Amino acid sequence: MAIAHYLAMTGAELAAAARIPERAAWMACHFSPYGTGLSNLPVQLPVGTVLMLNDRTPISGHDPQRIVQQLGTVLEKWNCPALVLDFQRENNPETQALTSWLVQAYPELTVVSLPYAYGLDCPVFLPPCPPDQPLEDFLAPWKDRKIWLELSLERQEIVLTAQGAQRMPRSTPEPLPAGQAEPRLHCHYAVQCMDDQAVFTLWRTPEDLAQLLAQAETLGVLGAMSLYQQLPEGLPEPSQGRQSEVAQ
Repeated sequence: MAIAHYLAMTGAELAAAARIPERAAWMACHFSPYGTGLSNLPVQLPVGTVLMLNDRTPISGHDPQRIVQQLGTVLEKWNCPALVLDFQRENNPETQALTSWLVQAYPELTVVSLPYAYGLDCPVFLPPCPPDQPLEDFLAPWKDRKIWLELSLERQEIVLTAQGAQRMPRSTPEPLPAGQAEPRLHCHYAVQCMDDQAVFTLWRTPEDLAQLLAQAETLGVLGAMSLYQQLPEGLPEPSQGRQSEVAQ
């Protein structure tokens, strides 16, 4: 695969891994709850590891200059190919200001999650494409931007009743049902019919994700990221048969 696919790992996962993936990401630096800088900065990293910063701990009076310096030290020391800002708490002026600082400080490296990527000249980090949506439609609003894409094994349920359809994302701790492949959407699906509703369950297997990533390459996506805990072995090579089927 030409697209670089990174596996996001915690420090504990990196330390325990018998074999560190060829492409890993440090998950993740946090805003310190006790100071004005960052916590969970890596002490040791494989060279070429992506560095991630999230807002699980809310930003509150933190010092942008100090954060820029802390991240810069790590980026340079371990030759990190990207700095991914995985910010999910929306509409925070401090987060927006820090994002702008980091994009200006590291313009060739910084990738910004969807809530804070608007109006900035940087790659955007998109959430997983829903399994009921064609990838080209999902990417279309960002066709003029450089794109990184999250890949996930999470499922989706669509409950169809007389009142309409309701979509509900689901995690996948329990076994998935046997299903049918849907090559165009790169997913599998199963249908359960009841008296007053029908439940469509859609999900992606590692092979489906490999096919999705292969299509993403044709659409200009630059990078991709998944959780190591979901895909500890990475992705399989996409099936040539499935690729030909989709191309038709």
